[in-house]
Amino acid sequence: MTAPRILVFDSGLGGLSVLRELRIARPDAELCYLADTAGFPYGGLTEGQVIDRVINAMDAATARFAPDIAVIACNTASTLVLPHLRAAFDIAFVGTVPAIKPAANATTNRMISVLATPGTVKRDYTRALIDTYSFHIDVTLVGATRLAELAEAVLRGHPVDEAAIASEIAPAFVELGRRRTDAVVLGCTHYPLIREYLERLAPWPVTWIDPAPAIARRAVSLLPPADPVVTAGVGRAWFTGEERDGATGLGAVLKRFGVATRDVLPLEDARRGRLAQP
Repeated sequence: MTAPRILVFDSGLGGLSVLRELRIARPDAELCYLADTAGFPYGGLTEGQVIDRVINAMDAATARFAPDIAVIACNTASTLVLPHLRAAFDIAFVGTVPAIKPAANATTNRMISVLATPGTVKRDYTRALIDTYSFHIDVTLVGATRLAELAEAVLRGHPVDEAAIASEIAPAFVELGRRRTDAVVLGCTHYPLIREYLERLAPWPVTWIDPAPAIARRAVSLLPPADPVVTAGVGRAWFTGEERDGATGLGAVLKRFGVATRDVLPLEDARRGRLAQP
């Protein structure tokens, strides 16, 4: 059998939380991580700009890597661009959406919060998930404006003000009489990577709902069975912007996730005009 090729896309380093779970689920797979660092963060872009960037990045990456499946490990991108990608490319795509159903099942106080980017919080898709799976409980939506950037800084080894992280997560903790939030959805793939900060800075203990394991299971379910002779697959990374180690130790960070090589993949290399209407 040939080892499957899996492409993981995110705007920054957050999708490494999904790549980590994919490596556990399919250790034989060739994994390629694509980060649109030239466009990070997506919060300041229009919806059309996000769609264009993801389409162009995927166009260039699929031409070079020829993946069997692609995982969009970004909530903001997934809520916008999946229909366009599925119309434009002949491979399977797995998206990332807020894990509201598992949170609704986990809560005992009937109070959950969705901690995400402002873009994910305002999407109709997110509201529809709430209406479908958590209509019977109290849901607090928190659009954290800086948390993804703070998580990115932590991963790159930059000093981070923990008070800023505490401020970003504070609105997710709500008290109503004798009840209070007891489950928080990590609605951005960056957030699980700083979970130790979140747990330490939280006002009280909660169940943190990380969607990465479920995303990996879904992706693997779409692939042929693993080769019984398991060997470690290749791990590589591409960035749309120039990346230099400097004090950040990016190479060391990637190595922890099984990524041995990295390169620059400018979006200018992409073939323009592939944007398809869903």
